[in-house]
Amino acid sequence: MAATSISSAANKLTNQTPSFPPHEKNSHPSPTCLSFSNSSISLQKLSFSTNFTNPNSRSSTAINVLKTAEASESVSRTRDPEPVGKSTKPTILVSEKLGEAGLDLLRSFGNVECLYSLSQEDLCAKISECDALIVRSGTKVTRQVFEAAKGKLKVVGRAGVGIDNVDLQAATEFGCLVVNAPTANTIAAAEHGIALLAGMARNVAQADASMKAGKWQRNKYVGVSLVGKTLAVMGFGKVGSEVARRAKGLGMHVIAHDPYAPADRARALGAELVSFDQAISTADFISLHMPLTPATNKILNDDTFAKMKKGVRIINVARGGVIDEDALVRALDNGIVAQAALDVFTVEPPPQDSKLVQHENVTVTPHLGASTKEAQEGVAVEIAEAVVGALRGELSATAVNAPMVPPEVLSELAPYVALAEKLGRLAVQLVAGGSGIQSVKVAYSSARDPDNLDTRLLRAMITKGIIEPISDAHINLVNADFIAKQKGLRLSEERVFVDSSPENPIESIQVQISNVGSKFASALSDNGNISVEGKVKYGVPHLTRVGPFSVDVSLEGNLILCRQVDQPGMIGQVGSILGESNVNVSFMSVGRTLKRTKAVMAIGVDEEPDKETLKKIGEVAAIEEFVFLDL
Repeated sequence: MAATSISSAANKLTNQTPSFPPHEKNSHPSPTCLSFSNSSISLQKLSFSTNFTNPNSRSSTAINVLKTAEASESVSRTRDPEPVGKSTKPTILVSEKLGEAGLDLLRSFGNVECLYSLSQEDLCAKISECDALIVRSGTKVTRQVFEAAKGKLKVVGRAGVGIDNVDLQAATEFGCLVVNAPTANTIAAAEHGIALLAGMARNVAQADASMKAGKWQRNKYVGVSLVGKTLAVMGFGKVGSEVARRAKGLGMHVIAHDPYAPADRARALGAELVSFDQAISTADFISLHMPLTPATNKILNDDTFAKMKKGVRIINVARGGVIDEDALVRALDNGIVAQAALDVFTVEPPPQDSKLVQHENVTVTPHLGASTKEAQEGVAVEIAEAVVGALRGELSATAVNAPMVPPEVLSELAPYVALAEKLGRLAVQLVAGGSGIQSVKVAYSSARDPDNLDTRLLRAMITKGIIEPISDAHINLVNADFIAKQKGLRLSEERVFVDSSPENPIESIQVQISNVGSKFASALSDNGNISVEGKVKYGVPHLTRVGPFSVDVSLEGNLILCRQVDQPGMIGQVGSILGESNVNVSFMSVGRTLKRTKAVMAIGVDEEPDKETLKKIGEVAAIEEFVFLDL
């Protein structure tokens, strides 16, 4: 078989221009296009064309959303003549306070209306007049808002990082780009984290309240020194790395856990990358800087608190949901956690009678991480630039939902889209804790000529599958390469020619992760890389190889992989354990290298087995290792 290198993006599509068209309820039938604004794949009926027309207006708009080296202009617009005196500038609605520098930039480009504290009804009534909407965290941009816009709304800008208040799925369905401002708050959040760390260590808030109550309690508020203490930075992204930099200046020993942090970058800041368990069990202080995802939801809980050093101190300026707040109260009461300093909470504002907020060993602030004058101005400028760029038709590096995919590409690759994401999601779950993912290689086996195989969408979906499970990044065709580069992830592609029918664009996809440890040693190929391979069979993604072992299982639901001694009765033993726990088995497959030596059993299950059930599987004498994977 011959291997042909594929460039990081398909050059043949450089000058194609997918668009962000308006969506009308009663418009004529249109091609099926792909939307992937979250970890599920959704096929929606969306209007698609390079030039599109809004049935409710007399204007036709052509937007070029891919900038090319040859293109000196990023937008071309063709409109019917406007009535005399009517402005042709776009209308930008700002629904929450924004810094003047950002407003000035917006005013230089369009007509800006600042209407604060709008109700949902008022917003829906106004939005059909607007080309862009800028919000903070207080405005809910729901499906009803996009429906009320009637295709007029082209971009929503979130002045900040989190986008929980914007319905991304609806935005994509209605052809509206969503952008955010993820970088301007970095220094402010890091400084607030250090302020909480130092203030907590020296009981500043408690001593202040005591004095204002007329007391003088020097002996009660004896603190602890920071010099020589170990700080675990959980999440080594922009904010986490800035916290580490400042903590080193305070004389602290810094360790960090982040599966995507490059080891050389951590070393450059004087930090040591370690596993999750090592970080929480050895730290004197733990500072949280991880996103809130299904994988990190309540990641600090009764089990993890039990592994911590007695007297540990915890700082959280990330997301409230990463801590089980009831478990934290218990840990504070029993002395495992000496103190906590919190800027974020599961529910904001928290209840007035919150035991956590009222606890004497807890310092709290009302989500002030980004609340500096400088950060607010920076966010305003960053989001204004992103919104103006989007209105001009430029691609934004901070786009968080997907552009439309050409229907001819989608119709061919749609069956492989789910396969690509699931292989990425499966591969990343096989990486052992503490291993930084830096290099991923993807091989596409195909009978097609490279010029007839566009893999941009598949590349984006593999990146999505690898990064999204443990990140708050929203990966799409627009930002996949940008976010991968930002996280230090190098993804190379290779095409392997196979002698088969070119009618099918791809025979199989193989994903390899290099230079990492594996939770499941059997997933390591001969070259030491984690390797998984799959193909589409009967329209359904299947896993066909794990490391050197051939398997044949549908990539649906959950998966248990077991390495075992190849002997009779193994399927029955494991099946009985699962059956006793009322876990339904959807399929089983066994692959082996040599008869009566080693084999890998792949088991599909409809439900997630509890810890006791998984423990029983691990206790089967002939099972040498196993891993549970959530697909």
